[in-house]
Amino acid sequence: MQKNTFTVADYLLTRLHQLEVTELFQIPGDYVKNFTQALEKFKGIETIGTSNELDAAYAADAYGRTRGLSAVSLQYGVSTFSALNAVAGAFVESSPMVVISATPGSNDRQIGNMYNVLYHHSTGNLKADQEIFNHVTVASETLSTSVGAAKKIDNLIIAAITHKKPVYIACYSEVWAEPCKRPSKKKLQPRVKKSKKDALQNAVDQAWSQLTAAKKPMIFAGVEVLRHGLSEVLEKMIDASGFVYTTTSLGKTVLDEKGDKFIGTYSDAASIDTVTDYVKESDCFLTLGTIITDDYLWFVENKFSDMVMATTTEVRAGYFTYKGVTMKDFMEALLKRFEKSPLYPIKAKAPKQPKYPEPWSGSSDPKYNGHPDVITYNRFFQHTVKHLEDHKMWEDINLIFGVSSAMYVATNIYGMKQNSYISSAAWQCIGYETGAALGAQLGSKRQSWTIAGDGGFMMICQSLSTLAKYDVNSVIFVMSNQVYAIEQVFVDVDAFCPEGTFDTFDYLPKWDYMALAKAFGANGYQAHNITELNAVLQKLRTIKNNKPTLVEVIIPEKDLAGQMKNLTPQVMNCNN
Repeated sequence: MQKNTFTVADYLLTRLHQLEVTELFQIPGDYVKNFTQALEKFKGIETIGTSNELDAAYAADAYGRTRGLSAVSLQYGVSTFSALNAVAGAFVESSPMVVISATPGSNDRQIGNMYNVLYHHSTGNLKADQEIFNHVTVASETLSTSVGAAKKIDNLIIAAITHKKPVYIACYSEVWAEPCKRPSKKKLQPRVKKSKKDALQNAVDQAWSQLTAAKKPMIFAGVEVLRHGLSEVLEKMIDASGFVYTTTSLGKTVLDEKGDKFIGTYSDAASIDTVTDYVKESDCFLTLGTIITDDYLWFVENKFSDMVMATTTEVRAGYFTYKGVTMKDFMEALLKRFEKSPLYPIKAKAPKQPKYPEPWSGSSDPKYNGHPDVITYNRFFQHTVKHLEDHKMWEDINLIFGVSSAMYVATNIYGMKQNSYISSAAWQCIGYETGAALGAQLGSKRQSWTIAGDGGFMMICQSLSTLAKYDVNSVIFVMSNQVYAIEQVFVDVDAFCPEGTFDTFDYLPKWDYMALAKAFGANGYQAHNITELNAVLQKLRTIKNNKPTLVEVIIPEKDLAGQMKNLTPQVMNCNN
């Protein structure tokens, strides 16, 4: 084969590059070598070699959320299975990602069948990878030949950008290097599904009837609006209706958090009191693009019949559901109603935002009231958010969270920019945040500020070395209390009482984070108290190199943020 032959791998890479994928995360392997070698030579896409599979796939997930599409290349079996958790999170939280792999080739399969050979990385079922990934992707293919490869690749990518979810493609190992026609210069587009006219009319009529009968309606926005490019429609709807709005934790920053219509993020009992009160008092919720998780059981149990709901899977008004109606068509048709109606808008205004140092001061653990220099979760955000606001930094950063106490405390922030709060709020994966920092920064060109629990950081700490390898200056704050505090909250909250004891499985080993930062090639700082935290925040603005920075934020083992205390269904029974 000639060296300049255009191959199946080249076809896929060209299609990805047309959709502005300029970095591709990878783990090498022998089966997938024909793809990875093509990637090394391909102009326009940089190879990002990561430390492990979760590092690669978390980064790809965050890249997809910020760029609109991502890709990750993995070895068969041992590598794809390791990345499965991250791909599942991307599937649940709607991040478009192309998962690329390769299987034993035709010759390997013949030998295996003739001599009963078990090939390395295989369970014995050579279809196992695709069968497993079928559960966390919207389309999958394993190509045994280059015949028809171009069309199948196109269909997979179209599925990813249409549904905003992962797809899986593997080839027999030799097929990635087989000749393939070149793609057209026209980039692929999402499929557009149109609603059934009568069903759409009925849905809008019923929704309008419910909305106009309400005395205190509001909009409850979610992440699907952002993923599917409907944020502008949402903003127009807020303006035309006059409704105030809130978001889910996952949907936080679906819009810029500005103006007098954003009441704050609704994260159930972890919300600011004014947000919770407004939600309880509202009698109709225009619920758009929301992924309702068990974090919102109170809302579902108490407000189900008050919801007018449109997502990518359902359109409903009260108890009436409508088949064949898309979220996009529903939102646009409802917007026209709001714009034409002389009876609207209802000129509601959001409650005033808490005045600094609230909501942090009032939510900080009262055990430390007599120790004002002790860092608690809420004091960390009190000072960090003030620093970001004082220096007008919201335009330039993303905040990234796995599931942790910090994620729930951070939902209380106001004033962030669109698509700058990135979290594992639905899949709820510990450790996501550190792996996601790389992809979020490369995808958005904003600096990643990650706030990780020490347990989550320990799971994926090698991501720090990947950031250093590629001179990505993300900041990783590790909330260092040497326990899985969020797990303990839901197991037995009384452990946070002065006389309480944590379960043995929640204790973590003590790490020397500054030595770790040095070993991985990162900058390292510690903050033992508020004075040192503020000094570190100032230093972050003056760092001259492009290395990542690890900041160990030392907090008390038993610091229980008020937001977390409110979330637990248990009542604390402390003796003093």
